[in-house]
Amino acid sequence: MYSLGSESLIKQAREIQEAELQKFYSRLVKLLQLKELGYETLDSLHRLHLILSANKYARTIKSKCLWLPSDLQQRLLSLLSSPAEQFQVLSSALLRETPPSSGEELNNIQENISQLNTHAAGLLVSQNSLCGEISASPGSNYLIHGLEGRPSDGPTRSLTFALPVLNSVLRLSPESLTEEHVTILSKKFVDWLRYASIVQGGGASSGGFFTGPRSRQPLPTAELDGSVSGDFFTVLCVGQGFTEDQWMNVYSFSMLRHWLLTYHSVSSGNSTMDADDRSEVDGSVVSMVSATSSSSRLLPPKERLREKTFQYCQRLIEQCDRKAQKKLDTELQKACMVEAVCILDCVCVEDPSMVFRTFPSIKGLFGRLSSDLSYARVLLPIAQFYLNHAGEMAAVDCECVWKLVFGRFPAELFNNPFLAHELLRFLRQNLDSLRLRAPEFIRFLPNFLKFLAWDSSAVVDDFVDLLPSLVTEGTAVEMLHTLLDLPCLSATLILQFRSVDAQTRSMSVSLPISESSSRGLLSLDAFRNPAFRGLFLFLLRVETGSGHTIDRLSTLHDLLAEAADWPRVVRCAQVVPVLLHIYFNTVVTVAEEKLLAHLILVMLERSGLLLAIPTYSREIHRVFSCHLLRLCKLRPSLVVDQSHELLEFAGTTANVYSKEEVYTHVVWVLGEYLSVSSDSSCSVVLITSCFETLEAVLFEITSSAPPPGTVCPAPKVITTLMSALAKLASRSHDLIPRVSLFFSKLRTAARNGSVAWCADEDDLVAIVTRGEELWSLLKAPGVAQSVLTPPPHVLTPRWHRDTNLAVPLQLRVLTRLTHSQCTLLPA
Repeated sequence: MYSLGSESLIKQAREIQEAELQKFYSRLVKLLQLKELGYETLDSLHRLHLILSANKYARTIKSKCLWLPSDLQQRLLSLLSSPAEQFQVLSSALLRETPPSSGEELNNIQENISQLNTHAAGLLVSQNSLCGEISASPGSNYLIHGLEGRPSDGPTRSLTFALPVLNSVLRLSPESLTEEHVTILSKKFVDWLRYASIVQGGGASSGGFFTGPRSRQPLPTAELDGSVSGDFFTVLCVGQGFTEDQWMNVYSFSMLRHWLLTYHSVSSGNSTMDADDRSEVDGSVVSMVSATSSSSRLLPPKERLREKTFQYCQRLIEQCDRKAQKKLDTELQKACMVEAVCILDCVCVEDPSMVFRTFPSIKGLFGRLSSDLSYARVLLPIAQFYLNHAGEMAAVDCECVWKLVFGRFPAELFNNPFLAHELLRFLRQNLDSLRLRAPEFIRFLPNFLKFLAWDSSAVVDDFVDLLPSLVTEGTAVEMLHTLLDLPCLSATLILQFRSVDAQTRSMSVSLPISESSSRGLLSLDAFRNPAFRGLFLFLLRVETGSGHTIDRLSTLHDLLAEAADWPRVVRCAQVVPVLLHIYFNTVVTVAEEKLLAHLILVMLERSGLLLAIPTYSREIHRVFSCHLLRLCKLRPSLVVDQSHELLEFAGTTANVYSKEEVYTHVVWVLGEYLSVSSDSSCSVVLITSCFETLEAVLFEITSSAPPPGTVCPAPKVITTLMSALAKLASRSHDLIPRVSLFFSKLRTAARNGSVAWCADEDDLVAIVTRGEELWSLLKAPGVAQSVLTPPPHVLTPRWHRDTNLAVPLQLRVLTRLTHSQCTLLPA
């Protein structure tokens, strides 16, 4: 909250009137015309910024009143080049608060490239990002053509501020770049990357007692290991100071990949070669490399940029082999390797002939780094290179790459959030290529889920996109088990992390155990116990098809019982229902009827084998119930095929109390789809067997109190059982007297007072009413069958399409009358 004084100032700024604001504008213009800008001018600029900021969202003044007058805008633009940085900051902030009255002012900034500074460039980027038309403005041409000038034509320092503006051009509308722009920028990139000076800037000296201004000699730049640079300058060269062209080398390298990905959108209307394509650099520098680059000078600008880019990245890879003297420089080497490999990948995508020159260095880099997992983020771009280009090389073995990336990375680095993000993004962006060139990646599904089990909230969005692509007929059953066991995997990863000596970890992770006493964890002891090692190793498996633990799941859940309230495990359990919905929505599109039947059995079996987390079982039961109905509606014959297992589940009275949601829906599908209309193989014997099973359960729960420790069954369960019995009896009329007898006994029991199996009187009344309705229907068996089991043409009527009925004619008449009434209405 703001302080009272701040709130008062904001209130005054919001309540300022238009006349007062115009007077304030006029007074500020006069102050800015003075030669000396003092405290009063500075204070007025602060006040103007407060007024514009306070009215940005709560518009108490008309929008046009908040636009700065053109003369005031001109004065503020001139302040961008003020020697006092305070005025530069304020003028830039003020111009950002309101759109310019025209594009001329910004074009003037772009035309005068020598006037660019940090704040002017930032304003230019932000204003044009708002308009989205930076590259369409004439000033952009001046900006790009201004890069052609030699260093003597103006201050080179302004080029460093021009690059963010150029980057904004590439980002906002790359299609508006012309072939001339591409040629100019490609030439400049070659100059900045390949021909930067190799001596230190800033007046570096070798030292000495007699060293003076006249005896200082420029020192060469050095490598990260301290040796003198023997080749051209790169971002991995170090020194006490850097020249402007060296800074441009660094900046251009940071933009290089974006440029290579962008200039393809420019139509190649002018492909003539430029005989005078000479880099505008100092002659002494050119002479050092002229012997090796004379052939590349004959290439067109794009091809020459690719060649110089290849040389630059090869040099970077060579420099990364040197042992850095500082730890921070080692991280810089890793970052540069990532960027160099990505850039080489772009070059090879654009020119496949470069693959044969690039692949040996990429293969050698992988061989050197694959044994050190600290270089995991470097190895991912290498894997991308293999995926994109291995098909163009003969006899290239990619199996070792995929085993490392899909096998070791998730298994050993599951707690690395950066790697998790990068690897999952790699999977999402390359799904089509992976299916074509590395289909074995699906085998590593249990490994990928370790990222989700460890930090579910951070990566759940990635798995929402990935999961449909990982569901196949071969992985569907195991994936369902794995998703249900995800909280167990989360707890196991925590135990694995705790079991390893903390000194071997490079980073500390907050564990969900709050007490630091000497009391040991039972689950941790079990994790270290060889007798239970197989259970935990199965959860930590790397690939699919490594066995199953369905027979010992209850043992595993008992061992992990104390993990049910660990925050990481609870968060993981919360995302499982979301993923299950995605899984079932996908599996119905890829699975055959045999697989769907198997999934129904898995749902029935696993409904009672879940880790005891509060609300987790209830949420899973709700998902199972929803998709059980969907599967049976999609394939009604599944109910007849799996009738034995469904009846076994429905005949277990304990399921009424422990799995109420699933049980209710199983009973419903039995009553709805166990009929000849759903499957011609359905017999009277099967209907009678189902009736007797459900009748026994209904009689048991309505004739005695619920077991100790449980509550009364929900009215929905009882009414569903009653409806199922009535439906079955309507299909086999011999069963009608039995169900009618039950309904009469139910009514008699309710009239005698309260019953032990229903605690609420209103619920009892609703149950009895439902029973009387069904009893009345069954008194007319023909009507009961039509109502309780209506034929398909009744469930899906086509009356509005049947031309033999009067309804279509009536609809057409009403439609014409409606349209004619609309045409008669006055305009």
